[in-house]
This record gives sequence, C-alpha cells and structure tokens, in this order.
Amino acid sequence: MGKLIVVGIGPGNYENMTIKADLALKSCDVIIGYTVYVDLVKERYGDKEFLTTPMTKETKRCQMALDIAKTGKTVAMVCSGDSGIYGMAALVYELKGDSPEPEIEVIPGITAASSGAAVLGAPLTHDFAVISLSDRLTPWEKIEKRLEAAAVADLSIVLYNPVSKGRPEHLKRACDILLRYLPEDRLCGIAQYIGREGENRRILSLKELKDAKADMFCTIFIGNEMTKQISENMITPRGYDDV
Repeated sequence: MGKLIVVGIGPGNYENMTIKADLALKSCDVIIGYTVYVDLVKERYGDKEFLTTPMTKETKRCQMALDIAKTGKTVAMVCSGDSGIYGMAALVYELKGDSPEPEIEVIPGITAASSGAAVLGAPLTHDFAVISLSDRLTPWEKIEKRLEAAAVADLSIVLYNPVSKGRPEHLKRACDILLRYLPEDRLCGIAQYIGREGENRRILSLKELKDAKADMFCTIFIGNEMTKQISENMITPRGYDDV
C-alpha cells in the first residue's frame, strides 16, 4: 500500500527543517508541491521525482498526490512552514474521505509565526492570534471581525499573507481596523525572507506599519500592551517577575 506524507518544511532552509521531515523526503519516491516550495528542496533531494502545480491549484495538487500514492509509491507533499497551519494536511484528509488508502502521515514544521518571532526577538511569549489577510478563501468581512476580536482581547497578533499584487491595500486596511482599538505607538515588527537569503527585520509602530512596504515574503507582528523593545529586539513579557 502506498503512503502520502504531508511534510512541513519550515521557512525553507535546511537548518530549520525537522529531522523527521528530512527523513521523510529522503525516503519518499515522489515530492509534490507548489512550485516555489519544491524549488526550496529540489537540490538536496535531487534523486526524487518532482511534480508541481501553481498557486490556486491546491485541490489538483492534493488529488494528484493521493492518486500517485494509491499506486503504491511513497509521496511527500511539501508545505512551507507547518503542514497543518495554512498547509495541505486538512485538504488531503478531506479528499481522501473514508477511503482506506493511501496511508496518510502528517509531519509538522516551523510555522512563520515561530520562525519570524525568533528573527524579531521574542514577541509571542504570551497569548497570540494568527490571522491571514488573504481573502481568496476567507471573506474580508470575517477577517475584519477576527482582527477586531484579537485587538479587543489584547492578543499579540501575527499577520500572514499581508500584501500581494492582487490586494496591495490589505495591510493598510488591517491597520486601519486595528487603530480603532490600539494606540498608534503600539510596537510592531516585520520579518521578511525568514530563513532564506536576504532575511531582514524591522521594528516600528502601528502607525508606521500602516504605510510600510511589505510583500508575501513578510510576516507581520503586532504586540500587545506589554510588548516592548529591548536592545533592538521586540519582546512580550510573560510576567515571570510577578510569580
């Protein structure tokens, strides 16, 4: 019986990939994924068969992986970051349904909230919310409600997919929503190209974030009321001094 392994490869560099993910990619017959993600692993696992689909073809990609696994091969579906956080794991299970084949295994990876936080310092030491600004699959009205709820609850907030060519104003719109509830000087951070060539970071205020340049390679962090800057790092205390 074949097997489909849904593998989170982390931010993209080998050093941030788990040992289990590495072993899965070494042991599989076929590696499938979004073109950009496959390119991140192709050089290290060059003896494999590689198959790709472009953005917006997630269902086709997952069905292709399932179909190949049913032929008896071991297939690795690579996902940037974590395989279950905005990854393909749920869709694979949905498409497989109650069918007994193929066997499915999900291998987690370091999501951008974790890897980006490490680049900026330690902004997520307390409760936080992760919200994608992409409205391709989620209506903007629902995204707006989630932003409002996180702001009212004083959660640190991580924004995925902040800006794209098709939605250049989404980060600005999100900041406008947050500024209804949060002060202009609320500490924020941007981590770009996490774990890849050109990795960089910026620490700025929520007011500055509204007009900041960003792209799909950025992960955005908005601190809570306790977040502060220490030695050019963004830090959110847990409150251990009070214990």
